Amino acid sequence: MTDQSSGATIAVNVLTSLDQIAQSGWDACACPEVADGGRPQDPFTTWRFLHALEASGSVGPGTGWEPRYLTAEADGEIIAVAPLYAKGHSQGEYIFDHSWAHAYENAGGEYYPKLQIAVPFTPATGRRFLSKPGQDVAGMSALVQGAAQFAAQNGLSSLHVTFCTEAEAIAGERMGLLRRVTQQFHWENHDYADFDAFLASLSSRKRKNIRKERRTAHDFGGTIRMLTGEEIRPEHWDAFWHFYQDTGARKWGSPYLTRAFFEIAHDTLRDDIALVMAERDGHYVAGALNFIGRQALYGRYWGCVEDHPCLHFEACYYQAIDFAIRHGLGRVEAGAQGEHKLARGYLPVETHSLHWLADQGFAKAVARYLEEERQAVGEDIEILTAYGPFRKDQIEEQE
Repeated sequence: MTDQSSGATIAVNVLTSLDQIAQSGWDACACPEVADGGRPQDPFTTWRFLHALEASGSVGPGTGWEPRYLTAEADGEIIAVAPLYAKGHSQGEYIFDHSWAHAYENAGGEYYPKLQIAVPFTPATGRRFLSKPGQDVAGMSALVQGAAQFAAQNGLSSLHVTFCTEAEAIAGERMGLLRRVTQQFHWENHDYADFDAFLASLSSRKRKNIRKERRTAHDFGGTIRMLTGEEIRPEHWDAFWHFYQDTGARKWGSPYLTRAFFEIAHDTLRDDIALVMAERDGHYVAGALNFIGRQALYGRYWGCVEDHPCLHFEACYYQAIDFAIRHGLGRVEAGAQGEHKLARGYLPVETHSLHWLADQGFAKAVARYLEEERQAVGEDIEILTAYGPFRKDQIEEQE
């Protein structure tokens, strides 16, 4: 596949494994900022994270996530890449299109397989069209055209780009893709000196409630620790695997990640991880897994083998806020859904996705739906923000 819209010929290739591209070549597009020795902005689009999913069998044959990574090459140099997958279902995406699939199939079409530019099982916003510095426009154009061409040539129903940045969503809409707006709850760090400074920005009632929840959580009869890097040991993953299995079985029917993913994570991803573990009587009873970016902490998984009041709130939300403040991170993204996060300092924000549908009649119908949905999401965010936990004078300052 080629793209000549930028004036230069750009070849777009489809790879079935990350082993077909050098880690340095992928990361030069995905996280060029690490050249200064710091963390990547987005830990999930790095070669090491995506390769861990593939090498562990979490994606690949039998999972409904078949790798079809894209590379855009100009003059023998890779200028952009994208994590593309052929999907046999709509699980593990968090931007829900099940109703689209039902409507399409009821009309006699085959919705699956479809194409998805995404990080599997990860509802975290980040760049999806990963270009080298200075190649953003040409790289995105080539990747979009290459993906759409691949879908059309293979008779696929659609292409979806989930949890892309707002800038990518706007650019994609200009290219003719359909733009969708959904919402999540994020915590923003307004240069708080410590957790108490954050609490001081809340209304009195909310402040007292959080203090009460934290006391209750720590009274469960054990200890709660945040572990990173070399502090994380194999036995922590043994325990966390049990937590993850329990939560995965209840939420999705079966866990998305395999046990091998956590073994690989121990070897290659520990420095990207902040792991909360609760221990009582010599046994780990609950845990929460976070990934660390350059500017954000990303909450991903929680699980437990014992139920204790408020332990979920402490492990998932308050420990994350405390970590972000201590390490100067700008926000905490606590994953998909959850209006209960509002009372704990997490406010609604827009998230973005892009969609290409092969059938033009179906595309027009979806476009009308998305326009109404965007308006509803905007109104919902406005209402929820007004009911947030912050003092009115703090809201005015933040605005």
